[in-house]
Formats: sequence, C-alpha cells, structure tokens
Amino acid sequence: MEKKSDILISEFSQEHSHYFGSLNKEWIQKSYTLEPKDLELLDNPQQSVIDSGGAILFASYREEIIGTVGLRLLDDGQMEMIKLAVKEEYRGLGAGRLLCLAALQKAKQMGAGKMVLYSNTLQKKAIALYRTLGFVERPVEKGVYARANIKMEYSFQEDYATD
Repeated sequence: MEKKSDILISEFSQEHSHYFGSLNKEWIQKSYTLEPKDLELLDNPQQSVIDSGGAILFASYREEIIGTVGLRLLDDGQMEMIKLAVKEEYRGLGAGRLLCLAALQKAKQMGAGKMVLYSNTLQKKAIALYRTLGFVERPVEKGVYARANIKMEYSFQEDYATD
C-alpha cells in the first residue's frame, strides 16, 4: 500500500464533476435512501455548491479520482462539509483524512469561522476521523437529512472551548 503522498487533492473541474455524484450515490445507496436534498447537490454540483459560494475537492490516486468532498456555504458564513466519499477499494490509503484536511484549509481560506457536518453514528470510522481532526459533537436540529443523527462542528477560533 502506498503512502498518503501518492494521493493528490484538486479543486472542482467540470471534467470531474460527475464523480461528486457517482461516488456519493454509491455509498449512500448501500446503507440509506437518497433524499431530495442529496439529489439536488449530487446531480447539479456546479449550481448547488460552486455557484452558491462553496467548493468541491477531489482526491486522485495514480491519475484516478478515488474520493471527493464538498463545502457548502451556509447563510451565517459557516461552511458545511458535505458528501465525503472514497471509493471502497481505496479506503485505508488516507484519502478521507486528506480530503477533510483540505476541506478545513479551504473553508478557512474562504473566511469561515466554523465548519459543521451531519452524519450518522453508523459511520464509525468517519466519526472517529472527524473527532481526531478536532470536530466536536453538537445537538442535531430538526429538518436536516433524515439519516443524520449526529452533528459535528469545527471552530477556526483559538478559544474554541469558550465559544
């Protein structure tokens, strides 16, 4: 197995935009039902994410796209990390961690004070990864994804504990 340095992170391009949908639909449909919110984001990434002030990143390994993550701008200037996906056969190489780190860096560059994400506690490895990166659990508000039973937040402020 190669090192993390063999994985390259790149920003959104029309050429790769279909991977945002295909990689996420693959993993979501294995355990959950695709929701209208999912389809809106995954079928139209340019319009629903990029044009509304967000970003999409891709991970490639040996010139093949193996993962993706999105950043969605929220009304209050926060960013939401959305749709982290890595092809099953490439999990364990560190692409998910690199995508999360790149997403945090991008959100900070874009001026976000906080980044939130919604997940499900069945995604044990993902939740553990988020915790190691400094995300902390927050109460989940109603009206987000039906499958979301955990909300996590990352603050770019030094005095996070006092927020």
